[in-house]
Amino acid sequence: MAGWLDGRRALVIGAGSGIGRAVTSAFLAEDARVAVLEKDAAKCAALREDLPGVPVVEGDATTRRGNEAAVRAAVDAFGGLDTLVSCVGIFDFYRGLGELDADLIDKAFDEMFSVNVKSHLHSVKAAMPALRASGQGSVILTESTSAYYPGRGGVLYVSSKFAVRGLVTTLAYELAPDVRVNGVAPGGTLNTDLRGLSSLGLDGRRLDDTPGREAELAGRVPLKVALSGEDHAWSYVFLASDRSRGMTGDVVHPDGGIAVKH
Repeated sequence: MAGWLDGRRALVIGAGSGIGRAVTSAFLAEDARVAVLEKDAAKCAALREDLPGVPVVEGDATTRRGNEAAVRAAVDAFGGLDTLVSCVGIFDFYRGLGELDADLIDKAFDEMFSVNVKSHLHSVKAAMPALRASGQGSVILTESTSAYYPGRGGVLYVSSKFAVRGLVTTLAYELAPDVRVNGVAPGGTLNTDLRGLSSLGLDGRRLDDTPGREAELAGRVPLKVALSGEDHAWSYVFLASDRSRGMTGDVVHPDGGIAVKH
């Protein structure tokens, strides 16, 4: 039997680790053709080794050049593009405004919003012509449970993810009826390489290295589960498939049921 994404042509931004890597594998398992954009050279090398035949573009998702190169690689390889997924992100390790030095706010803000917001603008802008020409175009942006419930990030991270909610809404309105735009808002995620802001000296710190993280993630949600990128990936598969053809401007919440607590 054909997979849910049989014949779909997809581009995954930030595919080298975590949710992006899991989405890439899930799309391939569901018979999509996938190209990827990844900034880290070592992750690009691993992708090429693990996924022969997948076009891998090494580039910066916060730039026009990186995104246009990735879209061009996908279109050249597949003859078009049906689905764009962005999983790019950076974290602030719960830094509140009271804990931010005033002289670091400008640099930290620019870094956070460049990665978590501007990257999406460049990605969608680069892909828009191909997605509109597809006839079944779909964009899936990565939000976060942090944008819905308090305490799941610092002031910069949470505000950036609220901005992604806004992008999903306004792009869904702008691109209809040619392209659907939806979001996935994962809860805390195991086995992620999500790192902190370099402007705050946090770039060497990985969220996944937090002691006792699995137990902490499971303990804070009603379902008592600690979810991985592989768990979240199926929400992206659903939103990229015809099963969600009536959805745009919406969001799926694979978060262990945290809404039950609020």
